[in-house]
Amino acid sequence: QVQLVESGGGLVQAGGSLKLSCAASGRSSSTYAMGWFRQASGKEREVLGTIIWSGGSTYVADSVNGRFTISRDSARNTVYLPMNSLKPEDTAVYYCAANLSRTHAGVHYYTFADEYDNWGQGTQVTVSK
Repeated sequence: QVQLVESGGGLVQAGGSLKLSCAASGRSSSTYAMGWFRQASGKEREVLGTIIWSGGSTYVADSVNGRFTISRDSARNTVYLPMNSLKPEDTAVYYCAANLSRTHAGVHYYTFADEYDNWGQGTQVTVSK
C-alpha cells in the first residue's frame, strides 16, 4: 500500500490560486500512475488530472484545462496540482490517488476513480465570490 497525504487546500477568493501537494510514502517506488480528483457536495467524484509516474505523461480534464496543471517531483515522491483563476464552482474536497500497477497496454491515462486503490484523506478547497 501507499500512504498519500494531501496539503495546500484552504479558502481563497475567486480569481486566486492554490497549489495542492500530495506526498506519497510506503510502497511509493511502485507507483505507476497518480491522479487528482475532486468531489463537491452532492456530486460525483471527477478527475482533474493524472500523471504516469515513470515517463511523466500527463492528462488534464477539459473542465479545468488552462487553469489547472499536474506535475510531479520524483525525488520527493510528490505530485502537485497548481490551480489558477479559481472559481466558486471549484469548491470541493480534493483527493489524490495512486495506482501501483499498469493495468492497460498502450497509452492510457487512468482517468477513472475505480482504477485507483490508494487514496489520500482529501483537502478542502473553498473559493469565495
